[in-house]
Amino acid sequence: MLGRIFTVGGYTLLSRLTGFARDIMLAAILGAGPVADAFFIAFRLPNHFRAIFAEGAFNAAFVPAYAHVHGEKGPASASLFADRIFTLLLASQIVLLILAWAFMPQAMTILAPGFTDDPAQRELAITLTRITFPYLLLITLVTLYGGMLNVMQRFASAAVASIFLNLAMMATLALAAFFPGVGHAAAWGVLISGFLQYFLLAGDLARHGGLPRFAPLRLDDDIRAFFRALGPATLGSMGTQVAMFADTIIATFLPAGAISALYYADRLNQLPIGVIGIAIGTVLLPEMSRRLTANDHDGAMEQQRRAFEFTLLFSVPFVAAFLAVPDVITRAMFARGAFTRGDAAAAGATLAAYAVGLIPFVMIRSAVSTFYARKDTATPVKASLTGLSVNVLLKLLLMGSLAQVGLALATAVGAWINLLLVLGFAVHKGYLRFDRRLTSSLLKFAGTGVVLAAALWFTARFAAVHLALLGRLQDEAALGALIVAGAIVYAGAILALFGPRWLKALVRR
Repeated sequence: MLGRIFTVGGYTLLSRLTGFARDIMLAAILGAGPVADAFFIAFRLPNHFRAIFAEGAFNAAFVPAYAHVHGEKGPASASLFADRIFTLLLASQIVLLILAWAFMPQAMTILAPGFTDDPAQRELAITLTRITFPYLLLITLVTLYGGMLNVMQRFASAAVASIFLNLAMMATLALAAFFPGVGHAAAWGVLISGFLQYFLLAGDLARHGGLPRFAPLRLDDDIRAFFRALGPATLGSMGTQVAMFADTIIATFLPAGAISALYYADRLNQLPIGVIGIAIGTVLLPEMSRRLTANDHDGAMEQQRRAFEFTLLFSVPFVAAFLAVPDVITRAMFARGAFTRGDAAAAGATLAAYAVGLIPFVMIRSAVSTFYARKDTATPVKASLTGLSVNVLLKLLLMGSLAQVGLALATAVGAWINLLLVLGFAVHKGYLRFDRRLTSSLLKFAGTGVVLAAALWFTARFAAVHLALLGRLQDEAALGALIVAGAIVYAGAILALFGPRWLKALVRR
């Protein structure tokens, strides 16, 4: 499993790095004004639907079902199952796309109500969203193909695919002079990337398993089981995404730049979520499904505990950095061109609020895998909806005094409630045991995080004094110093608290 985690995580890291290059271009060209806010609405809408229905609910229901059919009934039955799901998926997405194109003005009134005071911004958001929305259809098919490849233990192409989003947007931004505006250039880059990702995954699947084809619709036992899992999985996947969606809606009532601050803070927050949380969860789900199909319940539980330890090992440094020095990070990454230091300060405060919930953000995919692998998609819904309820209530209470920072903080609190409830349900059902080893690891990781955060804070104060003469490059140099100092301190703290034997055992297991 470790090799597959590093494959997915490595390609996801490359995707995030190219994503930062894309966001640096966006920040320098678009800044954080009305045009940027209109584009981010157009960019977020199909991505919210994708995260809820495609990568979230669909993967949770499809991967265990496909693995079960493949293992119990053979490749021919699995192929027929995939054909029927493909037919249903494509038909539903075409209907959704037609409705979205036809009723986009009405949808924008609901989804971005704050734009009604600025007709030009509202019209731009409608136009850009009509360009980007077909991306959802393409990426849904990409998710289907990726799920099939994951069951075949092929993870690379699905992890590489998102890099094309960044490259396509950078290319169209570089050619922005040939489009009606920069927002249009970025939106067309999103759509073009959907085609590139589709052809990459379709080619890989055609070579190794065969593409799904249209098949007569028949609600056999396997299809019924899939839909029984899909409904609760959709509700379970909605928690974080509905919270982010609510952020977008509420932020349209806040001053210009609030949506942009949320976007750039979330982009930094998504680095550990994608590279660590999603990568480990992507590998863990088919691994646990395979072991449970073979009746190896102890092995499945051990793989999940191991996934928790890997997740914390790599995510604690991000939590410490985002809480201790968020302003330095956002200035170094984005404060250039049209994106001012004031914009960076707003994004930094928002990033710190998101970081309060970073641990549950990265752990939730691994935590729910024990339920999804057992085809129990209903139990996580209880936790998700409870966390969502608290989340939305806090947003309404905090948006007035803290603006977009309050929205991010509410999302973080809701994420903690979601994770703690999921873990509690897992322990109650006997799917997870908090033994002495796991409890000890949690306490030690908390200790290393405190030590690292303190080291980063003092390093930032030192850099502010001694690197001031560098002028425009001061923030970039300070970020470099923080990375070096943080790596040394964190490595030392891990070795001191855990010891080299623990690291070797974690890799060997």
